[in-house]
Amino acid sequence: GWYRGYTLRNKSKKVRPHFWVAPILISHLARPHLVLKTPHETVIPSELPLGQELTATLREWAVIWHRLYVNNKTTQFRHVQQLTYSLIEWRSQILSGTLPKDELAELKKKVTAKIDYGNRILGLDLVVRDDNGNILDPDETSTISLFKAHETASKRIDERIQEEKSLQQSLDLRGQPIFNSTHTYSLYVNFKNFVCNIGEDAELLMSLYDPDLSKFISENYLVRWGSNGMPKEIEKLNNLQAVFTDLSSSDLIRPRISLVCQIVRVGHMELKDGKKHTCGLRRPFGVAVMDITDIIHGKVDDEEKQHFIPFQQRQLIMSPLIASHVIGENEPLTSVFNKVIAAKEVNHKGQGLWVSLKLLPGDLAQVQKDFSHLVDRSTAVARKMGFPEIILPGDVRNDIYVTLIQGEFDKGKKKTPKNVEVTMSVHDEDGNLQEKAIHPGAGYEGVSEYKSVVYYQVKQPCWYETVKVAIAIEEVSRCHLRFTFRHRSSQESRDRSERAFGMGFVKLMNADGTTLQDGKHNLIIYKGDNKKMEDAKSYLTLPCTKTEMEEKEAPSGKNLHSLANFTPTKDSTKDSFQIATVICSTKLTQNVDLLGLLNWRSNAHNIAHNLRKLMEVEGGEIVKFLPDTLDALFNIMMEMSENETYDFLVFDALVSESSMAAEFVFSHISSLFLVIPMSSALSLCPFAECRDALLPLLIDQLSGQLDDNCSKPDHEASSQLLSSVLEVLDRKDVVSTSSQGCQLSSGIFVACMTAILRQMDDFHYSHYINTFKTRQDIIDFLMETFIMFKDLIGKNVYAADWMVMNMMQSRVFLRAVNQFTSVLNRFFLDQTHFELQLWNNYFHLAVAFLTHESLQLETFSQAKRNKIIKKYGDMRKEIGFKIRDMWYNLGPHKIKFIPAMVGPILEVTLVPEPELRKATIPIFFDMMQCEFNFSGNGNFHMFENELITRLDQEVEGGRGDEQYKVLLEKLLLEHCRKHKYLAAPGEVFALLVSSLLENLLDYRTIMHDESKENRMSCTVNVLNFYKEKKREDIYIRYLYKLRDLHTDCENFTEAAYTLLLHAELLQVSQAWALVRHRLLTTTKMWEKAIQLSKELADMYENKVFDYEGLGNLLKKRATFYENIMKAMRPQPEYFAVGYYGQGFPSFLRNKIFIYRGKEYERREDFNLKLLTQFPNAEKMTSTAPPAEEIKASPKQYVQCFIVKPVMNLPPNYKDKPVPEQILNYYRANEVQQFTHSRPVRKGEKDPDNEFANMWIERTTYTTAYSFPGILKWFEVKQVTTEISPLENAIETMELTNERITNVVQQQGWDRSLPVHPLSMLLSGIVDPAVMGGYTNYEKAFFTEKYLQEHPEDQDKIELLKQQIAIQMPLLAEGIRIHGEKLTEQLKPLHERLTACFRELRRKVEKQYGVITLVRKPGSSMFCPRGTKLLLFHPWVGVRWCHRIPESSGLGKGFETRECQLCPVLTQSPAQSSECHLQPFLGPLQGWALQPSLGSS
Repeated sequence: GWYRGYTLRNKSKKVRPHFWVAPILISHLARPHLVLKTPHETVIPSELPLGQELTATLREWAVIWHRLYVNNKTTQFRHVQQLTYSLIEWRSQILSGTLPKDELAELKKKVTAKIDYGNRILGLDLVVRDDNGNILDPDETSTISLFKAHETASKRIDERIQEEKSLQQSLDLRGQPIFNSTHTYSLYVNFKNFVCNIGEDAELLMSLYDPDLSKFISENYLVRWGSNGMPKEIEKLNNLQAVFTDLSSSDLIRPRISLVCQIVRVGHMELKDGKKHTCGLRRPFGVAVMDITDIIHGKVDDEEKQHFIPFQQRQLIMSPLIASHVIGENEPLTSVFNKVIAAKEVNHKGQGLWVSLKLLPGDLAQVQKDFSHLVDRSTAVARKMGFPEIILPGDVRNDIYVTLIQGEFDKGKKKTPKNVEVTMSVHDEDGNLQEKAIHPGAGYEGVSEYKSVVYYQVKQPCWYETVKVAIAIEEVSRCHLRFTFRHRSSQESRDRSERAFGMGFVKLMNADGTTLQDGKHNLIIYKGDNKKMEDAKSYLTLPCTKTEMEEKEAPSGKNLHSLANFTPTKDSTKDSFQIATVICSTKLTQNVDLLGLLNWRSNAHNIAHNLRKLMEVEGGEIVKFLPDTLDALFNIMMEMSENETYDFLVFDALVSESSMAAEFVFSHISSLFLVIPMSSALSLCPFAECRDALLPLLIDQLSGQLDDNCSKPDHEASSQLLSSVLEVLDRKDVVSTSSQGCQLSSGIFVACMTAILRQMDDFHYSHYINTFKTRQDIIDFLMETFIMFKDLIGKNVYAADWMVMNMMQSRVFLRAVNQFTSVLNRFFLDQTHFELQLWNNYFHLAVAFLTHESLQLETFSQAKRNKIIKKYGDMRKEIGFKIRDMWYNLGPHKIKFIPAMVGPILEVTLVPEPELRKATIPIFFDMMQCEFNFSGNGNFHMFENELITRLDQEVEGGRGDEQYKVLLEKLLLEHCRKHKYLAAPGEVFALLVSSLLENLLDYRTIMHDESKENRMSCTVNVLNFYKEKKREDIYIRYLYKLRDLHTDCENFTEAAYTLLLHAELLQVSQAWALVRHRLLTTTKMWEKAIQLSKELADMYENKVFDYEGLGNLLKKRATFYENIMKAMRPQPEYFAVGYYGQGFPSFLRNKIFIYRGKEYERREDFNLKLLTQFPNAEKMTSTAPPAEEIKASPKQYVQCFIVKPVMNLPPNYKDKPVPEQILNYYRANEVQQFTHSRPVRKGEKDPDNEFANMWIERTTYTTAYSFPGILKWFEVKQVTTEISPLENAIETMELTNERITNVVQQQGWDRSLPVHPLSMLLSGIVDPAVMGGYTNYEKAFFTEKYLQEHPEDQDKIELLKQQIAIQMPLLAEGIRIHGEKLTEQLKPLHERLTACFRELRRKVEKQYGVITLVRKPGSSMFCPRGTKLLLFHPWVGVRWCHRIPESSGLGKGFETRECQLCPVLTQSPAQSSECHLQPFLGPLQGWALQPSLGSS
């Protein structure tokens, strides 16, 4: 047949029609149905739905599989490979059509389970199915059923993943050599620091916590922290260590485990209280939580790493479920921890704990031996509130853990609830106090009385405080716990008069000899005389718990309150108090049968009974008392050997006990859910009349339960009942029923609400609105609805992979919101009834809906995108168009929403949907026009500022693209140019925003670049924009981003200059504090530091009069001066770098930059760094400007060469004898101009003299900013000039003289320097082979022919002659120093140098005059203060001096006067000792010239 279509990889690539003959079998199996639709065709495969799903799944997985391969994620790649191969195999079996029906059904279960599991681990959407594995159609399924299907599927997959994870973790853990033979583990905790602004002493109680079970695993580790920010016991400073012991392998494979810390403030009732207020109260303050699952699982193992645990104050902890709910003081501690764990972000403001952690294999004795460097005798030991897997012989333990859970206390005569403090103590039967029997936490000795936390004016305080009671085993039977209750007043005078208002107690051992049972105990609170409360004999005869009271009252029917010696009151039964106990003892049992066996000698007549009962005792209890039980059994066997009955019973008991001990594991009882009979009855009603009769009753019950004023609402039962009702109402057949319980969560309530809204049509909405009696009722309803919808949208009630449920909710919400818009337009749009807040809530709801992550189709795969569009369409366009229409409906009210709505509308326009953008961007122009017309200022500054601020935030957050920039500019320009008054300012604004967007997009793109230099460039572009717009807040933010980039690259000088830009915006003292650390510790910019310190010194001396600070500052400044003169500062090289070609990003393309190199960085290293940054770039070998072809090329070309900085000496240094150390700084710093010279030959080459036509092409580069600055590079503008051969010769001589001067000065100043550089320099100049340089100059320039051809160069020729003459005294001084530092090996060289120089000087002095250096009296010639230069003339007795060129400036103001032997150059009108040849000398600054009376 004929076939045509497209390739799967590229659907735009069509396949031409062709004729295909296929095998009959394949044609039969895969024959498609063709549905004709204009103008396209839709192909529906005829294969089974499961086969279609398999095909679609494999295609979707293949894309991810390929991505895993490319990203080199080997483990995940192998995992997906195994899953894929399984699906391919099963698909071939299904398509074969040979499987029997039962096998096909079984295979279908395996396939769907595998698909669902694979989708979860790959982060794909959850597929919801019916009981037969078929995909549910949301349009044919009730909302409640859909929700339950999601919940069931998610739970099933989670269980499988957890099973595999637990198995793998167990295998991994067992595979570690150190853990192979270990059954017990310990967690080492090193408490480093605690930072929190409390202002009072604090107690930190740390423990291990299982968030999934809401259960504390260990006892507390206690740290007492002082108000001074250090431990209360100063000897514990830097020695706060604890080890949590007895952890078993079952603890290590918990899904989650956290290290939690409760912070208790010890001080006044309120932090603001003063001296007259009660102190010493324990008050709840905050918590800190850290997930340590990876550490417990062994994935993280570094005891040196410090972990930060953020602190969260209790009153500030926000619930992750209800955004407006604040967790108050009285929230149960487990609930507080769970909500902090669930919260995504903690606003800790830098407050928290620093700890280091390490998991150690072994019990306490083992870790003290194996890890003695961590755990020693001073380390606190916090035990697990339970037993390890193995209890070793001799491991005796007798710990009783008591938790104060909650209480309810009548306020009595007080107007407000009491501030109840519970005092717990341990007493014997005579009332004697057991000293130090209570341990609040490991790390401290026990206390005799434990005082609870005090909650302020709370009727039902919830403490959840756990302490350990440790007393001798023989004392347990005689002891009891006493709890006294006292109101604490915040006023100290009142608090002293307060007495205990009640007392409760509980015995540690029951009458039958068993220990107090684990679990919760509701204690009776007795009231009366305080003295009798302390008399144990007065209350020990009374029942201690309500259960015990009921047991004693039941047979007699009498009220036992009258038996008490306390004064009976009506309030006695109103108060309640609940505790929980856990016994961790290897000697005390809570089982009466086991106790009977252990005490068999005193109950010899019951031995047979106790042996039989032993086999019924729970395994966990057997394991705890295994040694004692075995001792008892063997003793019975030995001492009762004459009785054969006991032998068989003991043997059976031994076998049973061994079996239970081997198989024993701790397990948790699963929760049971209630079944609602009334919903079942409703489900069974097949007639509408029956449902009509039951519905009002059910709704009445629900309304009462869900009412805000309900004291004890049963949310779980309510959600189940409501979901059942809605599900039944949605069914077509209500006879078959299933009333399954569901997990309590906010999801079921949202599903119920969605189900209600889904069943409402236009009539229902209209009818419901009409039921409101007043306009205010409608406002309240819409307000609450908009807020609730927005809260649900922002909260993500359902998991991200619940795609069907999320889309169902979005579609229903969208329809509801659109219904409410008509109500807004109808009731609240006119001038008199306009409701600003209501409209504001609507716009924010609509924007939140449109920008929700579940609707952003471009972020999904193509398959998912097609699926959503086909089923639901693009809901963003629908709500976006509605936002546009509602905005234009506002009319004159628009000004009320500017600038508040600029940000939300910007979010809408940034959604990458072209039609939506075109529809909503014009709203910006409407806002500009509105503010321009109605603000009264004739501008749109509010709109402009808000748009710039929000645009920066949104683009940095990842929104916006090049298409948006182009479209925004195009549409704004189109609208503005049509407006009479906004044409000019609007066009300026549109181009401004476009420029900002370009910079921001470059910045965002380059932030993911490995090149930090590129990131710096983009950051500077952005901050310069904000500087021009005077947006100081954003400008400073980008300054610090630039500072961080420099710090990462160790560009400390540039980081300091970046901070200086911020300092310019601050006062002097703030500026100094901001930059002094960088300038003093990480850079050598002492000159800049001196400048700043002078500004600060003026403020210290003349404004704040801080003389001590001034003194310290001057000392630092003295150090700076000393460093300048003595410390070594290598000067950096400067490089010109050109980036040519279209392959570079826009901020580099075809531009030249000057780079400041690092210390000791050579050009080869710099080039290598450049090419590493741009590996595809081609290095240009020529320094000539590139041709236009290179600039237009799609490739990348890099040109790099060294440039010479032009010194910019400060005015106060010019024409003065400045030391070389000071000048060196200015040679490479505070420079903005750079030069590069390139030789160019003009005319024919002269073989005899290459200097004659050697021109120099000199390019001067000027940067926008001076170096050093906020970057190590700046863009330049360039100016090219040409230098003639004569000018080149003059410059060459000047550079040579400067080089000689520098080397001679260094050698003269530091005699320890090696003489080799001087030897090489002198040899290269005075050697006859090089002396040809002078000869070449004479041939080229000192001829009559040249002067005739170039008469304008007369002055320059004289200048060149002066430079030649000046070189002689410099060489003479160099040879003198060379002779002083002479060695035996250098003597021949020195003799040759001397002979050559004598000949050279004779020739030069004869032709160009004599200039000699003489020492200044009293100082060295090379003193940093400078020396004098003497001028000699060769013709002694002649009355005229050597002619000085007028162009040099030396002839001006000079005159000749007759001397005895020779003329003297003087300066009119006054004598001067300064150098008159200064412009010639260059490097000889500070040297003076005098005429000589003869030649040397």
